[in-house]
Amino acid sequence: MTMPHNIYIHVPFCISKCKYCAFFSSAISPDWESYKNGICSEIDFWANKLGYIKVPTIFFGGGTPSLMPTDIFQSIMQKLQTCFDLSECLEITLESNPGTITNEKLSEFIACGVTRLSVGVQSFDDTELKFLGRKHDAQTAVALLEYAQSTGIRVSADFIYGLPNHNVKNIISLCNKINELNLKHASLYELTIEPNTPFGHMNLDMPTNDEMADMYMAISDNLKLPRYEVSNYAITGQECRHNQNIWDGDAYIGLGNGAMGRVFMNNTWFEQSGGNIKTSELNSTTRATERIITGLRTVRGVSFDDDIKNIVDIDFINSHNDLVKIENNRIHATDDGMLILDELVLDLIK
Repeated sequence: MTMPHNIYIHVPFCISKCKYCAFFSSAISPDWESYKNGICSEIDFWANKLGYIKVPTIFFGGGTPSLMPTDIFQSIMQKLQTCFDLSECLEITLESNPGTITNEKLSEFIACGVTRLSVGVQSFDDTELKFLGRKHDAQTAVALLEYAQSTGIRVSADFIYGLPNHNVKNIISLCNKINELNLKHASLYELTIEPNTPFGHMNLDMPTNDEMADMYMAISDNLKLPRYEVSNYAITGQECRHNQNIWDGDAYIGLGNGAMGRVFMNNTWFEQSGGNIKTSELNSTTRATERIITGLRTVRGVSFDDDIKNIVDIDFINSHNDLVKIENNRIHATDDGMLILDELVLDLIK
């Protein structure tokens, strides 16, 4: 039997491109029937390659998956159920944007299997939403979050901080609003200026690194949710299981144009891309390096197994316990280490 594989399905369609977005997506009127046929063809491909494998989690990401007609979603889910063993599937996540999904449509998605909704709120300030290029307002976002929570499914919301002129006061205000809504999971991402985006062509007056660090620390001081990953916060049991599995180094298949995966077959790891279904072999060093990069982002860290032992600098760990530690046979970054994670990874790997 091949090991279980999580599944990520990319839905690369949006109403419009946000000014900060560098993801693979397009603001077009999609041919949903062609999209469904393409995804189902990829499902067949991997079922033939891997067999009737167990699937622990499924994640529909984007783009804006909530734009998808529910009958298209249902067809894809039925195909997955036919080709793979979903009997122990713990989580089916749908990413969404406010204004793209009605209460009735959300209920239909839930009836088709969705157990977790991730909402791209980004801000509760209408001026900031307009600056970011979002098409919804704060009231619409709050209404979606409140209805989604009332259905009993797990609900998460994404936010962006570190906009021009942002400071700790903005973070405190954002955290207070998240607390008021009694959200059980929230993702707070630092605004990153990517090249070849509208923001990348603007000379924005961004906060300094020290100001960003102050805002980052203010989240932990004011949000009533513990951090479990650099940008993710949740009460125990409400963590995103799909992301946790990927960060831990578990296998996953990426379906659809723009999707990536890490597939394990014939006792070998492969880098995989969706759409054109390309694969390339990964050696143990490369795979272990990937696990360090993703695992150290989490509070629990990465398992200290033989592959990891072969690539890390033990002397560096022993002399920098203020930044990184080995505990319970796992390597994890300290709070100070989280602040300089990119530099820490470079120093840690031989």
